[in-house]
Amino acid sequence: MSITKITSCQLQEMLQAGSEYLANNDEYVNSLNVFPVPDGDTGTNMNMSMTTGAKAVADTAKEKVSEVASIFAKGLLMGARGNSGVILSQLFRGFAKSTEGKDFLDANDLADAFRFGVETAYNAVMKPVEGTILTVARGAAKYAIKSAKQNIDVAIVMRAAVMGAKKYLAKTPELLPVLKEVGVVDSGGQGLVYIYEGFLASLTGAFETAADFIPTPAAMDQLVDVEHHKAVASHVASEDIKLGFCTEIMVQLSKGQTATEKFDYDAFRNYLARLGDSLLVVNDDKILKVHIHTEVPGEIISYGQKFGALVKVKVDNMRLQHDTIIEKTTKENASKKKVPYAVIAIAVGDGLKKLFLSLGVDHVIAGGQTMNPSTEDILTAIKEANAKNIIILPNNKNIFMAAESAAEVAEIPVAIIYSRTIPQGIATMLAFNPDLKLEENKKNMTEMLTNVTSAQVTTAVRDTTIDGIDVHKNDYIGIIEGKIVISKPTIIETSIAILEQMINDETEIITILIGKEGTQDDADIVASTIEKNYSDIQVEIYPGDQPVYPYIFSVE
Repeated sequence: MSITKITSCQLQEMLQAGSEYLANNDEYVNSLNVFPVPDGDTGTNMNMSMTTGAKAVADTAKEKVSEVASIFAKGLLMGARGNSGVILSQLFRGFAKSTEGKDFLDANDLADAFRFGVETAYNAVMKPVEGTILTVARGAAKYAIKSAKQNIDVAIVMRAAVMGAKKYLAKTPELLPVLKEVGVVDSGGQGLVYIYEGFLASLTGAFETAADFIPTPAAMDQLVDVEHHKAVASHVASEDIKLGFCTEIMVQLSKGQTATEKFDYDAFRNYLARLGDSLLVVNDDKILKVHIHTEVPGEIISYGQKFGALVKVKVDNMRLQHDTIIEKTTKENASKKKVPYAVIAIAVGDGLKKLFLSLGVDHVIAGGQTMNPSTEDILTAIKEANAKNIIILPNNKNIFMAAESAAEVAEIPVAIIYSRTIPQGIATMLAFNPDLKLEENKKNMTEMLTNVTSAQVTTAVRDTTIDGIDVHKNDYIGIIEGKIVISKPTIIETSIAILEQMINDETEIITILIGKEGTQDDADIVASTIEKNYSDIQVEIYPGDQPVYPYIFSVE
């Protein structure tokens, strides 16, 4: 049977299916990481980003596809983690923009949405690189547009998009030499293919038979701006709330003994409309969900039981909630006083957190190579800082785009210092001066990035050859400024060898940050060896507690 249009409900299920498909394969996407290190996180980042977007629309009752697409795009952006997650959010930001005002999508609309998504994502990336998720998205859009000129069936167009994505994914090793050298396709591109495969499976009905797929019925949970809620609450007295109980019920509609009346939507809604306001009634063939503000929650519950079995009941006393909000808001307002500056750093490990705080950082977001914080995580830290100016130290290039997205949304000036490593972030704090203007601090701190060379030691997770270095599984590899330069059987000889490559005539200080898998004894051996061979160099050792990398080194 031909499918000529995608409704709002169908788009919801497509997004849910795409999210599930990716979630089921995120470990494989992680395994495509070019470097043979145990921190491949593209699949994890895309999965968490996609899940946030899908969750935003899972319980949304909207009639237009444009509304569903817009809510999904916003949720995806706020949950975006890592560069792959941010680029994915831009693809669907453009997708949503293309659907504005549309009740449904036909074949041409779907193809145009993919095309507009690609254009938006390319424009969002300062230096687009071919052989990445961008290339795969472009291939999908190209094939979709061609198919839409010949077909009105949206499933056929979606199948063409999947085919285009797969063909362009296969080309990524030819476009990025490092992928060809290691023998993998682009991980972000592969993640996008899984998402699009989920879309197709949802349209054709193939995904409905999957054991792990449970279609989510549309519901009434609404996004609430907490700060707006507080502002409104402060101008309303509790006694002025006429309908004091926010009541929600979910009923499993049935024709059996649990139901005493036949369900009729209009009659049901008209009856409840007399009992309260803010009414929302949503149902499909199996589930009925109700949201209402009322003074008689018991009557709402009893009436719902006439049509089936109660699955969920939730009653909130809004007068009590209002009193709590007023009390909390009053206390917060009394204590709020904006500080001139707040510096936010991203790092994982108790030792690294203590180190950054000791250097003057105000807030440390837990995150790094293995767990990139989302745009929303960073934006929350900005809001909680209560400062007039914000400085962000990403300390990882994969966090740059999420930081930029947060800075774009933030309502106060935000400067990003593009620190790629923990040592770079530490070095920049030596130039921070709270008495200077934001642009001056940004300039001075950025200049510090070149004063330090960073390196890490970790374990290889597979055999490979990269940049002419033969790497064997379980060997220890040394990485200088993102490039593998050495691979040896023991961690001590790898650490000494990598430091010897980093040392030059101007080197004065070497810092060793001990990770969770490192030891003080091994760090002492490395330090004593370096100090013995290089008498003018001072070695400092600090606990970092970071995962993945037993040792992080900096040379200044």
